[in-house]
Amino acid sequence: MTDAPAAPAPAKASPFHDLKVLWVRHWTDQLFSFAIERPEDFRFRSGEFVMIGLPGEDGAKPILRAYSIASPAWAEELEFFSIKVPDGPLTRRLQAIQPGDSVLMGKKPTGTLVLDALTGGERLWLIGTGTGLAPWLSVARDPDTYSRFGQVIVCHTVRNVADLAYRDFFTAGIHDDPLIGDEAKAQLTYYPTVTREKFETPGRITDRITSGDLFADLGLPIGFSPNSDRVMLCGSMAMIKQTGEILETYGLKEGSNAEPGDYVLERAFVG
Repeated sequence: MTDAPAAPAPAKASPFHDLKVLWVRHWTDQLFSFAIERPEDFRFRSGEFVMIGLPGEDGAKPILRAYSIASPAWAEELEFFSIKVPDGPLTRRLQAIQPGDSVLMGKKPTGTLVLDALTGGERLWLIGTGTGLAPWLSVARDPDTYSRFGQVIVCHTVRNVADLAYRDFFTAGIHDDPLIGDEAKAQLTYYPTVTREKFETPGRITDRITSGDLFADLGLPIGFSPNSDRVMLCGSMAMIKQTGEILETYGLKEGSNAEPGDYVLERAFVG
């Protein structure tokens, strides 16, 4: 009696989706956006992030980084907003992608920059620097945002005016959104600041908060109220740390998915 040949081991399922690039837009020599196919079974909450990457070179392991999803949860495609790092292991290659190319995406989205991590309030502040704008592109296009908050303020701080990617979208384009356009027109305020060039609202957002200029420009009482203000933070570690400390002085408490609070930040990016 001879042993039957052993059945081949079942192929191990890949932890990544291999997805086609739909479009790419280069804003500047340092910033670009791209969109990829959305798998039918992929579900996420507006504001979450996912791992994005490319196969490793010469047989090496894939290189992946956490990217906030810039699309709202209902979108048919997945959009991302990225910096270009010339020597970056991932972005030096990712910035060269073209429509029709493929990128890898993890199967499990996660994150704390979601409405579920905040308690109820009257005003939602979405404060970001650089590509930290990405999750606000998602949250600001979610109908739940406008049903939960009467006013939504998107604050975006960059170095140069050209870095204000999506400026036209937030000042006009979003008003044509078929799902939330009317709500955005009535409830959304876009507040950009620029640190290295002349601009109508110059300087870091943290400086404009501490000076009171932010609130004066918007016709609001100076400061944040734990009774009415809810805040999301994404971007540079320095901005997040300083703004978080400011919020705490006003009595706002950090929230999480497990315990919703008055403000949230994405610790996966902060470290």
